[in-house]
Amino acid sequence: MLSRMEPIVPEAIQRYADRHSSPEPALFAELGAETRAHTKQPQMMVGHAQGTFLRSLVRMSGARTVLEIGTFTGYSAMAMAEGLPPDGRLITCDIDPVATAIARRFWARHPAGARIELRLGPALDTLASLAGPLDLVFIDADKRAYIRYWEACVPLLRPGGVILADNVLWSGKILDPQDDDTLAIDAFNRHVAGDTRMETVMLTIRDGVTLAMKRA
Repeated sequence: MLSRMEPIVPEAIQRYADRHSSPEPALFAELGAETRAHTKQPQMMVGHAQGTFLRSLVRMSGARTVLEIGTFTGYSAMAMAEGLPPDGRLITCDIDPVATAIARRFWARHPAGARIELRLGPALDTLASLAGPLDLVFIDADKRAYIRYWEACVPLLRPGGVILADNVLWSGKILDPQDDDTLAIDAFNRHVAGDTRMETVMLTIRDGVTLAMKRA
C-alpha cells in the first residue's frame, strides 16, 4: 500500500502530463517553490496540473462566485481566481495564519488577487454566514469534516453548480481503509455516491478529485 507521502500518479507520468499541458505561469512556479521551502507539508499544495484543471473548470462553467474550503498557501485560490470574470469573487477558508500569510503575499502580486477574500476561522462558521447561491465549491481541508462541509455546501449551490472534493483516493489507501482519515474519506465517498441531488464522477487526477454537479 502506498504511504501518504507517495503520489498516486507515478512521477514520470505526472512530469509527462505537465510537459504536455499549458506551461505553469512564473508566479505560480515561484509560489510552489516557496511552499516546498517553507512549509512542513508541501504536498498539501495543489500543483500545476490540478491548478490548471481548476482554472479551466471555473472558466468553462462560467462561475462567478466560488467557495474554497482549505487555502494553505493559496495556489488553488489564485488559479481559480484567475479563471473568474473581473467582477467574480472567491471566498477561501482556513485556520492557519502562517500558511495563509504566504498566500496573501502572492495574491497581492497577481491581478486576480483582488477577487479573493480570505476568511480565517472554522469553515463551518463561514458557511453558516453565507446566503448563496454559489457556482463552484472546492473542498480540500480536514478530511474528517468532509461530510459536514458537503452537507453545508449543497443547499448553497445553484442548480448546475459544481462541487469538487480533493484527495478522495488518499494515495491508494482508500482501497483498504484503516486509519481515521482514510475511514472518513471512505465514508464521504459513499455518502456522495448516494446523494441523488448530485450527478457525480470520481476522477483519478493527482490524489483523486470528485466532481459533482447539482441537478436542476
